[in-house]
Amino acid sequence: MIYSRNLTTKLAKEINSPRIVVLTGMRQTGKTTLMRQIFGLIESDNKIFLDLENPLNQKIFEEDNFDNILPNLKALGTNCKRKCYVFLDEVQLMPVISRVVKYLYDHYNIKFFLTGSSSFYLKNLFPESLAGRKIIYELFPLDFEEFLIFKEKRKEFLKNLSQKAKNKNIVSFENFRKLYEEYLNFGGFPGVVIEQEKKKEVLEDIFKSYFEKDVRTLADFKEIRKLRDLILLLANRVGSKIEISKISSEIGVSRETVYSYLEFLEKTYFIFLISPFSKSLNGEVRGAKKVYFSDTGLLNYLGKTTEGSIFENAVFQNLKNRGRINYYEKYKGPEIDFVLNKKIAFEVKTYGELRNIKRLERTANNLKLNDFYLITKNFLSHPKSIVMIDL
Repeated sequence: MIYSRNLTTKLAKEINSPRIVVLTGMRQTGKTTLMRQIFGLIESDNKIFLDLENPLNQKIFEEDNFDNILPNLKALGTNCKRKCYVFLDEVQLMPVISRVVKYLYDHYNIKFFLTGSSSFYLKNLFPESLAGRKIIYELFPLDFEEFLIFKEKRKEFLKNLSQKAKNKNIVSFENFRKLYEEYLNFGGFPGVVIEQEKKKEVLEDIFKSYFEKDVRTLADFKEIRKLRDLILLLANRVGSKIEISKISSEIGVSRETVYSYLEFLEKTYFIFLISPFSKSLNGEVRGAKKVYFSDTGLLNYLGKTTEGSIFENAVFQNLKNRGRINYYEKYKGPEIDFVLNKKIAFEVKTYGELRNIKRLERTANNLKLNDFYLITKNFLSHPKSIVMIDL
């Protein structure tokens, strides 16, 4: 059974656009499945789907004269002298493909759909001369709305935050509470969600695959064990500010190495780093960043994390799809867990109370933020609280 993702409709609309479509995201988030779904929607038979993990498929594009690639594709039943659709999976495994795609795009009527698991590589796939001719989509583990689709459970999700807060329903809350606990415990990797009994084993395979395929293939780190140690350390500090000097001392590498590890983990979608909030138009303020993981199931697999941290991580995963996320923290003063698009404040509580809303309101007003909400794991009927199942 193939289930629709939030991106399915957007990608389907790209079929008739002239742009190169790039889909990136962490390994095993469902990029290949989603692209095959889009491939199936194309009515033309002049199309081909190639997995570049297969060395034989890589050989198709290993031509000094790029025009000679067309006969190679023709041998596979594709005529690229008329409108042709070429899907290339795992393009980060073949760096030369960037020049190939650029050339074929410029000289022939070829529509490209590309996938890969490293934003560092894919976001620099083409030179500036192709600015405006490509569009990049990012695919993450399932949010709770997609999770329920994969569970074949129906629930209406309101898009407006104010509506989410005002239209809570205690019956719905009780009906979906158990499924949300499963979502927190095992996360949103599609393969984990559909697995009935061996979810932990699937999570283990995802982590091992990340190390074997992404770390060893894309990085040239001399001490991979140090990267592993950093990941385990970060798992115990999710939702907290990271202190580079302290981390450097704890795992026994230089500050520069810590920075390079963090950049790699972020660019391969393993972690997310968020900066302090500032109303300044000049960009982010300097300050320690907070760390969150791509998936709560992966986070639980890596170590013992508190219930509050797991819940906060899940809230972050769902909020990040709405725009830019920052945090606010004043020395010996009030804090705000998340600030969305420099406009909306969110506080996250496993057990929310009215006093949390009043404190959040004062802080949000002092910062002149447009709106604020308390996100809770329990049911709180206040019109400024959003329960977790509705986010």
